[in-house]
Amino acid sequence: MKKLLLSTLVLFYAITSFSQIKGTVTNSKSNPLPFVNIFIENTYKGTTSNEDGIYELNISEPNTYTIVFQFLGYKTVKKIVTIETFPFNLDAELADEEISLNEVVVTAGENPANAIIRQAIAKRKVNLEKIQSYKADFYSRGLIRIKDAPEKLLGQEIGDLGGGLDSTRSGVIYLSETISKLEFLRPNKLKEKIIASKVSGDDKGFSFNNAIDVEFDLYSNTIELGNQIISPIANNAFGYYRYALEGVFYDDRGHLINKIKATPRRKNDPVFEGFIYIVEDQWTIYAAELDITGTQARIPAVDKVTITQNYAFSEQGNLWTKMSQNIDFKYGLFGIKGDGRFTAVYSNYSINVGLTRKDFSREIVSFADEANKKDSMFWTSLRPVPLTDEEITDYIKKDSIQIVRDSKVYKDSVDQVNNKFKIGNIIGGYTFNNTYENWSAGITSPIEAISFNTVQGWNGNVGGFYTKNFDDFKRFLSVNGSINYGFSDDRLRGTLSTTYKFNNTSRPFLTISGGIQATQFNATDPISRLENTVSTLFFEDNYMKLYDRSFAQVSFTEEIFNGFRLYSFLSYERRKALFNTTEQVFFPEGDDVYTSNNPLDESAYGIAPFETHNIVKLDVYARINFGQEYLSYPDSKFNITKDKYPTLLVGYEKGLGATIDDYNFDQVKARIYQSFNISNKGRFSYNIRAGKFFNADDISFVDFKHFNGNQTHVSQKGNYTDVFNNLGYYDLSTNDSYVELHAEHDFNGFILSRIPLLEKLNFNLVVGAHAISTPNHKPYQEYTIGVDNIGWGKWRFLRVDYVRSYQSGFVSDAVLFGLKFF
Repeated sequence: MKKLLLSTLVLFYAITSFSQIKGTVTNSKSNPLPFVNIFIENTYKGTTSNEDGIYELNISEPNTYTIVFQFLGYKTVKKIVTIETFPFNLDAELADEEISLNEVVVTAGENPANAIIRQAIAKRKVNLEKIQSYKADFYSRGLIRIKDAPEKLLGQEIGDLGGGLDSTRSGVIYLSETISKLEFLRPNKLKEKIIASKVSGDDKGFSFNNAIDVEFDLYSNTIELGNQIISPIANNAFGYYRYALEGVFYDDRGHLINKIKATPRRKNDPVFEGFIYIVEDQWTIYAAELDITGTQARIPAVDKVTITQNYAFSEQGNLWTKMSQNIDFKYGLFGIKGDGRFTAVYSNYSINVGLTRKDFSREIVSFADEANKKDSMFWTSLRPVPLTDEEITDYIKKDSIQIVRDSKVYKDSVDQVNNKFKIGNIIGGYTFNNTYENWSAGITSPIEAISFNTVQGWNGNVGGFYTKNFDDFKRFLSVNGSINYGFSDDRLRGTLSTTYKFNNTSRPFLTISGGIQATQFNATDPISRLENTVSTLFFEDNYMKLYDRSFAQVSFTEEIFNGFRLYSFLSYERRKALFNTTEQVFFPEGDDVYTSNNPLDESAYGIAPFETHNIVKLDVYARINFGQEYLSYPDSKFNITKDKYPTLLVGYEKGLGATIDDYNFDQVKARIYQSFNISNKGRFSYNIRAGKFFNADDISFVDFKHFNGNQTHVSQKGNYTDVFNNLGYYDLSTNDSYVELHAEHDFNGFILSRIPLLEKLNFNLVVGAHAISTPNHKPYQEYTIGVDNIGWGKWRFLRVDYVRSYQSGFVSDAVLFGLKFF
């Protein structure tokens, strides 16, 4: 209690001692006004009031200033003050703005709002390009609350979420701030250096708030917010919005401001709803208050997002610049609901300062030394938006209990409770944690891992693991093992692997593994154990084909330089053919029997698809992410791939030292893939593979190139750019050259949202094309058309496709059901 009181007094002293100009902004009824723009006239130095109407404007020199108070729906107030000593108190009362239609000249048959928006659209690009570059100070604060949090989520206890919950299990679960320096160059270069970072309850933490994530420019045709959202002044905006002129008013400089309401033409289109304020004659944005639902943004967990932007005019360059932005949101999923806000303040602009592309690199976010070590004095002197009572309380509470929560006594007591074995652990597995020493160990559930195949019959896995974390999880050592027993073949198999991560920048991983396993011929495991169990026992379709692999392997991967990651695998393997050992089926159909376990010939019972052999395998490949940008955190690097550029993989694979000489081989291979939005027309994805075998005429079928087929007509994949959904799993396998192509376009509501009645369902049309070309088979193609996002409310778990396949003519068709539960 004494520590809490002392912390409160220290924080209060810091707040009162370092404020420069401070005060409260209210309306005519003395109610506080949140997020009022407060700035020095004709400058880019400003701030906003907090939720309680309190503001602080940091000015260091005594002088005479004109302080401007600007807020949507209220008349702008200017106050001329002469300041000799600090802190200086300056309150402001704002009167309601008189918005009227009296001065609007209406032409017969013409909607005045449409005329204004046409002018804004015509000047959009000009206004966009007025600011070619800038430098600015940036402040960001993020706050997320939860309401009535459940005790458990998906069967797992979620605790008190860092001490943020009260007795009703409601409260702040995330509070963080950053102070940054920005540099921007049109069209899309933005660099941020974070000077200070603060996370409530974590004095070592670094905030993930950054300017890149909240860069929403309404002058662009689309804004990326989950989906590509159409701006109210986009070139094609009239196809998506209806407009109404609510009224006009004059700002303090005599600019006539048009308040226009924008409403969607169709309920589920990716558009905003709300108000946009346009300056007459200049046709620039004065402010915006825009809402969008999670359905429109294609973010199921979100109920609604509100973006509020305020701009200020400066005679320096005759420019309107964004001074503040608030992003408010409400969310709800799996019984968890809450809200939050991200506040951003831009100040001290230097416009068109002559930045060039040479001033930018792929590093888009970096941190100054000891950015997370700034004390309360520093924050109070530079924080442009004062903390609310709720935020002050959260900082004090979590910072005071952090010492307790980091202690060995506390962590051991929590572990003692959580480490107790429960009946549910039989199904979900058991984990023992030593939080203080940062290690955990446990076993996986044998019940979850039970499956059936015709080689092993019923079989189950029991897995064990140990993980030790170092340096706040930047390095770790993990050991994993599993034992598998097949009841029909009466065979015990097992694997063991250990992985060490060396750092969190280039992320090198060294893995040593070995063991014995029954594994699929296609190493990508095209059919899951669950799918195979159902198709085998219920429909007598044993699609999974297995062989026995005994192996010892070492692998290493590391990012050599930004965007270039190298992977290498070296293994010694003993391969042996396996055969069916059971005929069990739930619903026998006449004389039908299982196919053989030979993928080359389903009727070749007792005939091995290859001879037992040993071989050394070397596989080396590189992944190149073109245009990759990254965030530099202390001792960490987080890569950001760009939709604009593809990812390329090139590799070499060699089989050598085989006990059967014909089984040695070489293969070169490449893959290129990309996924990107086409404006508001949806998202296009492609995936192309090609390769060539050498000295491989008689190699083992294990080492063939196998294409991912699907004969179950059920899929759990999110998209189908890596699978042929009407092709047998080994029908076109090859040991020669090959080309594999996949393309898919998800219209993301662009088409179906325009069809009456269907537009209410919020479904997405998806089309695709897939092809394989090899010398030893005729070219194969698949074409698909389907509907995605099927379900109700936020539960959109089903996709249905119609598939047609061709190979020198029509082959067959099928209906595919795609399930997406998470």
